[in-house]
Amino acid sequence: MINVFYDGQCGLCSKEINHYKKIAPPGVFHWQDIATLSPNWLEQEGITQVELLKHLHAKDDTGKMHVGVDAFLLMWRQLKRWRILAGIVSLPGIYTLTRQIYHGFAQWRFKRLPHCQIALKNQSH
Repeated sequence: MINVFYDGQCGLCSKEINHYKKIAPPGVFHWQDIATLSPNWLEQEGITQVELLKHLHAKDDTGKMHVGVDAFLLMWRQLKRWRILAGIVSLPGIYTLTRQIYHGFAQWRFKRLPHCQIALKNQSH
């Protein structure tokens, strides 16, 4: 099962994940809102809530964590019609460009959402 870690407090993120939930085959994904994760789980995984808020994360059935575009590719490969996009985005030049665009968008989103900034301030203490 693929565990997808998403920001349930982000309207855009929730809307996109809800779309995937509707079209996903049963038993393939476990959807986990970052806000509901326990501090113990975060510590065991060696990841912070801030890291999870900055980029989409998905853990495959071998335990490997995929981040950002790689997390989307992991999901899209399991979804009808989205497999084509996964194939296109996986192409070398397109993959690099897509990663750069996603990273820029993710930074912009993180900086403008109050709950992300609160998490960042709490992590600093």
